[in-house]
Amino acid sequence: MNTTEASATKWRRDVLGHGYECMDLPLKPDEEGPVHATLIRYAPPAPQATQNGVLDFLSSFTKRRRRAVTAEPGGAPRVVLYLHGWADYFLQTELAEYLTASGFHFYAVDLRKFGRSLLPGQTPGYITDLNAYDEDLAAALVEIERDVAARTGDTTAPTIHMLAHSLGGLIGALWADRNPGRLGTLVLNSPWLELQGSSLVRSIAMHLVEPFARTDPKRPFRFPEMPAYWESVSNEAHGEWILDPLWRPRTSFPIRAGWTKAVLAGHAAVERKLTIDAPVLVLLSGRTRIQAEWTADLMRADAVIDVEETSRRALGLARRTAVFRYPGALHDVFLSRRTVRQQAYRDVAVWLAAYPY
Repeated sequence: MNTTEASATKWRRDVLGHGYECMDLPLKPDEEGPVHATLIRYAPPAPQATQNGVLDFLSSFTKRRRRAVTAEPGGAPRVVLYLHGWADYFLQTELAEYLTASGFHFYAVDLRKFGRSLLPGQTPGYITDLNAYDEDLAAALVEIERDVAARTGDTTAPTIHMLAHSLGGLIGALWADRNPGRLGTLVLNSPWLELQGSSLVRSIAMHLVEPFARTDPKRPFRFPEMPAYWESVSNEAHGEWILDPLWRPRTSFPIRAGWTKAVLAGHAAVERKLTIDAPVLVLLSGRTRIQAEWTADLMRADAVIDVEETSRRALGLARRTAVFRYPGALHDVFLSRRTVRQQAYRDVAVWLAAYPY
């Protein structure tokens, strides 16, 4: 069996259905046992299949955009790699199909202990060092390069455009800072760059968390349940998206001491400023509204992060940083109402086209 055939046997049909496949990425075991990440790809069997899963609004636009976005002859293949957020997993099929129709190879990773990668007996989302995700991303990039070469016949290393949401945005920004030269661009969808409130609140929180993180790192903290954002997204409440109840529970995953310390350390690194060498685009809602009980106003605001503080933090990520604001957007801009997410799709496609290699 050759390398191409061996790689093909790893892919299996994904839960998202037609055109979506996934494969396990074995990682080093930890104290809870075996660990793996999951790589997902959107690979429609024929060009016309791409149109089947895309809303009607994509058709005319992508026909105009394809000439501008598709790599010129001799250019490297271009890949979008998506990272999800906290208590989350990849489900943004419209986004995948739009960017594929615009000329990109689309992949996503469910990181260890999230979504498709969550194994029985594991503590959901738990980690004590965000740098550990380097292993997940390294494994994903190896398989992406192999898969793109097999699908295109082009052995040129592809240009990777990372698109990351919320906690994934923090993970992606820190990774890009530690790995210069690896990305064509970094697009951050409502990245979690600072604790809600301010750096002072974070400093106080770190001092409170530190003793527990040292002596009982898996200790869960008791916080009020905040299901309002889930209700804005889920089709079982006021949203339009089908959410897996295990992978994206109504009240999130428990917040634990060791994990909290790792996230706060990431926020502190962002405060000290990063030096990401790739152009960075940050997408944010127009305003924040964080509350426990759902109201209709939450359909038009970010109910998770402080968008003003995030906007300020974003300017310290890289020399080339742009911040796009979307009035009426949810925390995940790509799960917002249709008119908002359409604009975000177009903006991202244009941004990526500006940095082809």
